Amino acid sequence: MTDPTQALSFGAAAAEYDRFRPRYPQEALRWALDGLDAAARVVDLGAGTGILTRGVLALGPVVVPVEPDPGMRAQLTAATPGVTALAGSAESVPLPDDAVDAVLVGQAYHWFDQERAHAEIARVLRPGGTFAPIWNTRDNGVAWVAELERIADLRDHSGNLIEKVTDFGPAFGAMELAEFTHRTTLTPAEVVGMLRTRSYWLTAPPHEQERIDRELWELFATHPDLAGRETVELPYRTLVFRARRR
Repeated sequence: MTDPTQALSFGAAAAEYDRFRPRYPQEALRWALDGLDAAARVVDLGAGTGILTRGVLALGPVVVPVEPDPGMRAQLTAATPGVTALAGSAESVPLPDDAVDAVLVGQAYHWFDQERAHAEIARVLRPGGTFAPIWNTRDNGVAWVAELERIADLRDHSGNLIEKVTDFGPAFGAMELAEFTHRTTLTPAEVVGMLRTRSYWLTAPPHEQERIDRELWELFATHPDLAGRETVELPYRTLVFRARRR
């Protein structure tokens, strides 16, 4: 697990996180669910404000969100009628053995103590159940996105996911990977607002926060692909890793 101060920094910006963070493509969620029907029971582990929870609910399954940060749980419950997030973590899931058909994780797997989390996820999954971590990652092959990442020090804790995520331990079978692309249309102010929900910005000292904000506004004012535009399209690659419990 990485720095717990960063991992639990998001609750202070829960409403902004829920407003600005990108959603997940429905085709990515369908692939993650691996053919499960509307009767399935799915855990959203490290559920945050419920962005992934609401995406899965739209496909029909029952979703049980589990989240350690009380601020994020409160936002999830407020934004997701009929759903209450459970207090818990990847290393301590408040559910019995063989309780669910799938465990999905949106943007949170890299925060886990993975050896402990794999055992706990296997415990709550029924045999043959699906585990699928999902990430929205910015497409930094686009020049202005690469510059935005440099300014905001967006050293994703996910790192190079395709190289780093190789298996989920002995309780799981072979891992599969799928990639999906999508775009989010935002105003420059919304891009800045979204970046203020990143753990680096939230835990940075005030002078560093001010430096990031100033250089971001300079980027929007001067970059030839951005200057004068009221909205921008932020391109994403969504990576989904999937394996079945043995």
